[in-house]
Amino acid sequence: MMTKRACCSRYLESPDMPTRNVVLSEHQQQLVETLVRSGRYQNASEVLRDGLRLIAERERREDAKLEALRQAARQGWADVSAGRYADVADDQLEDFVGQLGRRAAQAAKTPS
Repeated sequence: MMTKRACCSRYLESPDMPTRNVVLSEHQQQLVETLVRSGRYQNASEVLRDGLRLIAERERREDAKLEALRQAARQGWADVSAGRYADVADDQLEDFVGQLGRRAAQAAKTPS
């Protein structure tokens, strides 16, 4: 009977998977070795694949943040074009921004 670990290991190291040679710093090499020795990963390939998954997730989050900023900018320009804005004197700007921050924080706490 094949164990789950052996099955997964054979699948992950399939000859159908593309291979790459990579150059690691001494620190990176030690980290990979430590993670494999800990039993958390079976081999260096698993460590690198997990790292790449984390990078892909970070990229998705950054893309979502950028799109949210673009949408906010579009909405802001639409509001300005429609006359939905307030003129604020220079000496009142800091207080105005503080009020906006407090309102945003309160809105974030309030369930939708």
